[in-house]
Amino acid sequence: MDLLHANDRPGVYPPSWYAAVTPPLAPFPRLEGAHRADVAVLGGGYTGLSAALHLAERGLSVVLLEAHRLGFGASGRNGGQLGSGQRLEQGDLETAVGRDDARRLWDLSQEAKALVLGLIDRHGIDAGFRPGIVHACRTEAEVRHAHGYAETLARDYGYDAVAPLDRDALRAILPSKVYVGGDIDRGAGHLNPLAYALGLGRAAAAAGVRIFETSQVTAIETGGARPRLVTAAGHVEADHLVLGANGYLGGLAPQVAARVMPINNFIVATEPLGARTAEVLREDVAVADTKFVVNYWRLSADGRLLFGGGESYGYRFPDIVKTVRKPMLEVYPGLADVRIDHAWGGTLAITMTRNPAFLRLSPRVLSASGFSGHGVAMATLAGRLMAEAVAGEAARFELMGRLATPRFPGGPALRTPLLALAMSWYALRDRLGF
Repeated sequence: MDLLHANDRPGVYPPSWYAAVTPPLAPFPRLEGAHRADVAVLGGGYTGLSAALHLAERGLSVVLLEAHRLGFGASGRNGGQLGSGQRLEQGDLETAVGRDDARRLWDLSQEAKALVLGLIDRHGIDAGFRPGIVHACRTEAEVRHAHGYAETLARDYGYDAVAPLDRDALRAILPSKVYVGGDIDRGAGHLNPLAYALGLGRAAAAAGVRIFETSQVTAIETGGARPRLVTAAGHVEADHLVLGANGYLGGLAPQVAARVMPINNFIVATEPLGARTAEVLREDVAVADTKFVVNYWRLSADGRLLFGGGESYGYRFPDIVKTVRKPMLEVYPGLADVRIDHAWGGTLAITMTRNPAFLRLSPRVLSASGFSGHGVAMATLAGRLMAEAVAGEAARFELMGRLATPRFPGGPALRTPLLALAMSWYALRDRLGF
């Protein structure tokens, strides 16, 4: 069993609110026989679609293989938050790579947001983008840290879109007694992630990318004159391979598997709340809190609460409604009588440091994964950076590659039990209020 098939029907989108309201693309054919391209791309999510689109716009012939449907994985299931910055704060990056590279990494993160919004605008993608992400803090110490970080971004990085929120200002937006302050990033925002992914797919196909769905790659062969992606019914031979399957890559690339671990996360959508939306949010913004196993939420266009929370580390998903309802009611106890209409899970990928893993596996094979919950912007940018690297402009890909992504202790065999142990410890800290 693998994560591509453990919880999902072949080629069928999960029962998410996104799938219920987003018109699908017509299916692309299954790969059969031998094919040749300048670049073969594995994965039909943000990373793969962005890479394929940018490569095709450079005039290269591109074949993209997706095991299910475009946007089937984390790209079509996530919380839809288009966040600012890298996954780590700038002070941590300054310590890790120095002030100059930390500044370059910040600039890349700003470019990532602009890239997403630019693609939406240029290709007429109806992804419903709305500005604003609230960072909700549970303790006064977290509030002080958040306010100090907002000052740092404004002073040292010229980013003044983050406004501090005291208790009253936060509760004017987010009427929950769980949080005591935080900030709001007006330069970030939220969107329909599946609609965005399918828009990228439509743009890639229009640019000439040959897309094949229900075409699971069973092997990556690099021993011949040109590397190959192999499926049950055929193969693609190319001058370069781009790997963008993130948590669903499995054991196809051991160098990636040693550094990148799949984890499962879950979201529910309530019934439409009508006038009760004011009990949840009083602005059309997204929220993420400071728990280690983060809670994140927003309102849908039709007035539902889309609430994400809880994680698991095996193949099979747990009872999703039970898993997510618990943290949802901790934040909003008044919603105990509200019906859950949609519940779904998906697999993302993390690294030990939470830095994304940009890896050159061989001179002709590139990989980017492990976005650690920050993938809407950074996975899209990763595609552009891999397209640049294939074209011989690798400096920005190599900058991302300098971020530390050490191997998990014990390799793939031990990473799951060790992570589960660590996450149990952090869950205890969350319950105790640390």
